Amino acid sequence: MDFAETPRVRELSEKVWRFMDERIRPAEEEYWRGFSAETIPQRISPVMEELKTEARRRGLWNLFLPDKRFGPGLTNLEYGALAEIMGWSAIASEAMNCSAPDTGNMEVLAQFGTPEQHETWLTPLLAGEIRSCIGMTEPEVASSDPTQLATRIDRDGDDYVINGHKWFTSGAAHPNATVILLIGVTHPDAERHARHTMVLVPIDAPGVTIVRQLKVFGFDDPGSHCEILLENVRVPQSNRIGDEGTAFMIAQARLGPGRLHHCMRLIGAAERALSLMCERAKSRTAFGKRLAEQGVVREQIAKSRIEIEQARLLCQKAAWLLDTQGSLGARFEISAIKVVAPNVAQTVIDRAIQVFGGAGVSQDLPLTQMFAYARSARFMDGPDEVHYSIIGREELKREEGRA
Repeated sequence: MDFAETPRVRELSEKVWRFMDERIRPAEEEYWRGFSAETIPQRISPVMEELKTEARRRGLWNLFLPDKRFGPGLTNLEYGALAEIMGWSAIASEAMNCSAPDTGNMEVLAQFGTPEQHETWLTPLLAGEIRSCIGMTEPEVASSDPTQLATRIDRDGDDYVINGHKWFTSGAAHPNATVILLIGVTHPDAERHARHTMVLVPIDAPGVTIVRQLKVFGFDDPGSHCEILLENVRVPQSNRIGDEGTAFMIAQARLGPGRLHHCMRLIGAAERALSLMCERAKSRTAFGKRLAEQGVVREQIAKSRIEIEQARLLCQKAAWLLDTQGSLGARFEISAIKVVAPNVAQTVIDRAIQVFGGAGVSQDLPLTQMFAYARSARFMDGPDEVHYSIIGREELKREEGRA
């Protein structure tokens, strides 16, 4: 395994850092000012549109796509270094058209979409002209077991008719949200992993209702995490992605890179929290000496550095395996880093909050918002417990093979 940065990634990393320092981080305060659950559907931040224009001008666009037909063709390992830098800011990924859920949706369309679907959905997504969301989680079932998803997709002539209830459909309230990649049941009597199908649902289709926008730890973001009701929603069968009954195969192809992207960004968030912690420790005095000179604070800084380095190495190994052996060959490591990265980020951010004291839980710093993201990431793309189960099962298989 070789995790050294390639010359191409080194050059791109310098460009991304420059963009972050010159444009992204200075724009954060203005970007978030005035956003609320009531205002999000009615506006697009002019700051974000300006950042997107600048990102395109600098050649920092669609960096996540390994498919050279649509992006620069970076490997997952190469993209990891860039995604980590983006993780320093909650708005950086969108500014470079590298934000979830669009990234995973574009990968699905690139890999499994028809030429017509490419023209209708993928091309404008790649251009940043529209946004998308994915309809998986449902409030009535434990979605940690996705085979329980109950939304129905029934044939009716050349169409599908969809009835169901989704929530945490991220991005659905964004003014540019245009399409939902939705998973539902087409074959209820089939083997449980072959019951579901993925279809493209225009968000303005008759029968699609955004019931409400869900806040996470009191935070909201443009596009929000929406509860959606689908009542007799009709779409043509040409909106199906792949064959009927293949939604889980497609979802797993989507979730491998997507899980890694979250982990890469979380490592960046942990790095920013550690940087803030160090700045505070060097500038703050208590009990006659700087916090940086006090052993308990140094220990928290040291632990944070060690844990971040460990998480990064595991993330790099998972990315390298995904590049060389595919999702199946990397499944153990992807599950492992999906547990490790959010927990490390959550822990480091919490330490930074503690070092800042009361300021750490105020709106004057990004730490509480970062903490909310890290904590909620322990549910995204499968909760910790599911990944622990996968890792435990794989480890037991290994031991049986050694016996």
